[in-house]
Amino acid sequence: MSLDHEAIYKAYAGTVVSIDDGTGAFDKDGKSVSLDSSLVTAARTTLDAEAAAVKYKTDRTTNGSTTYDTIGNQLDMLYADMLAGKLDTTGTWATHIKAVKDANPKPS
Repeated sequence: MSLDHEAIYKAYAGTVVSIDDGTGAFDKDGKSVSLDSSLVTAARTTLDAEAAAVKYKTDRTTNGSTTYDTIGNQLDMLYADMLAGKLDTTGTWATHIKAVKDANPKPS
């Protein structure tokens, strides 16, 4: 049996301190804690929703199809835009940032 450790720790915060897939969940005194599957399922739903709410951040920086360029390259873009008089939405940096944000929008 494979238990959802993360969801159990969330559902039983302050109670469960260790989990063994073969024997179950235990409190600080080593006593077995009876698990309610509806509480664990609710905790998993919450964890999944929390992860989805911030997924756009990792998509913008590392995991997405369109990610932010390095800070150094972004500074180069800004400098080139300053010299070209393009510190508006037509500049290289602004269009780059917009493309990343459009490809990885914040959830509503």
